Amino acid sequence: MSGRHILVVDDDQAVCVVIAEALKRQGYMVKTVGSIAERRIQIEEFQPELLISDVMLPDGDGLEDIASIIAERPALRVIILSAQNTLDTAVRATAQGAFEYLPKPFDLNDLSQAVDAALGQSASHALSEQGSGAATDELPLIGRSAAMQEVYRTIARVISNDLSILVLGESGTGKELVAEAIHNLGTRREQPFVAINMAAIPRELIEAELFGYEKGAFTGAATRTAGKFEQAQGGTLFLDEIGDMPMEAQTRLLRVLQSGEVTTVGGTRPIRVDVRIIAATNKDLGVLLAEGRFREDLYYRLNVVPVHLPALRDRSDDVPLLARHFLDQAAADGLPRKALSDDAAALLRLYSWPGNVRELKNLMQRLTVLARETVIGPELLRQVLSVDNLSEPRATAVEDGLREAVRRWTREHLTIGASKTQTNMHDLLLECVEPVLLSETLAAVDGNQIKAAAMLGINRNTLRKKLTIYDIDPVQRLNRGWSPS
Repeated sequence: MSGRHILVVDDDQAVCVVIAEALKRQGYMVKTVGSIAERRIQIEEFQPELLISDVMLPDGDGLEDIASIIAERPALRVIILSAQNTLDTAVRATAQGAFEYLPKPFDLNDLSQAVDAALGQSASHALSEQGSGAATDELPLIGRSAAMQEVYRTIARVISNDLSILVLGESGTGKELVAEAIHNLGTRREQPFVAINMAAIPRELIEAELFGYEKGAFTGAATRTAGKFEQAQGGTLFLDEIGDMPMEAQTRLLRVLQSGEVTTVGGTRPIRVDVRIIAATNKDLGVLLAEGRFREDLYYRLNVVPVHLPALRDRSDDVPLLARHFLDQAAADGLPRKALSDDAAALLRLYSWPGNVRELKNLMQRLTVLARETVIGPELLRQVLSVDNLSEPRATAVEDGLREAVRRWTREHLTIGASKTQTNMHDLLLECVEPVLLSETLAAVDGNQIKAAAMLGINRNTLRKKLTIYDIDPVQRLNRGWSPS
């Protein structure tokens, strides 16, 4: 890898320096610039093999001319960084031909691995021929959390091909929205998107629904009816709750996927079909396979690219964003306009959401009708949210506040908005928080260093050493009138 050229483009000098230093330690030659204009110049002069670029730059959108750059230099790999963290950005990056998209704040290890992978690829594997469908601001998936970033990146990678997708996630997480996003952003977007819920159809009617039936095939079959495969011709067929499909129907579905042909119930002539298959389930297919209730060969046929959709409780940062989106959506549908207070938004984050996004959406719609006030506050939410599913507010809110404070501190010093470069981040953060932890713990036990050391999980000598380092006087701390209330 020695001597390979990498150009880093970001208007945040801290980001540039951090990336440059990390890559230089790996043996790369790195140059940094802060604008699109400088990027154009250095692509010609520096001749990089890899371009790492931010999206929001002082002189424009860093994604706009990526496709043309790659067209002129097919061997050039591109990694896009962005603090926008939306599906739209991930899709645009992939559509423009980017090798990888990483949301900010990014992990340096992830970036390092992406760099090694990008420079390990040959020119023949360039991703410049991605689907050219333009993403819109009305994409169905909402969320900027880290848990959703992997979902966005996977979607961005599969929209330009016809590989089978298996969406895994709890009920109410939005599996059909993922399927719709893949369809609407892909090459089949002008063709039908047809969804069928296996759990909602009687077992004896599943084959008729999927493959269609001829007139007189069974009692009540008055006319020939096309099945879902025919209805989805040229487009996408979404098989929801595939884990509830009976074994006999699984066998026939496997034959259709292998042959690309369906035969209607009561029919004899095979019909050629061209559809992309996206399946979804909230069940553990591994358990169903072990119990012999799901065909192993069908599982591998469907599970070419898995998409794991996180539960809402695992992306609580997205809850206020989703809640306000659903309130806006309700107002657009003619329901009363309601707003959500910050305290109410914080309370929503403490709820475990057993019904996931669907439960949140239903709650917001209900409150737009039932709430008398224009602004929805925490008092109203406490009346409608189950206490059993609500975390202890005080402790969790403090922990969330601490995490958010650390997140802001880290971004300011490393990734986002830094005015100067900081190194040795771990020690810098400890110097901020450890004196507070030591002082407050000592005050809580009336200066008893043995008790304080036990509570902190360190030995007494270590505590004394730290008190000396931070110049903490336990007696002076106690005289400030602290109380544990």
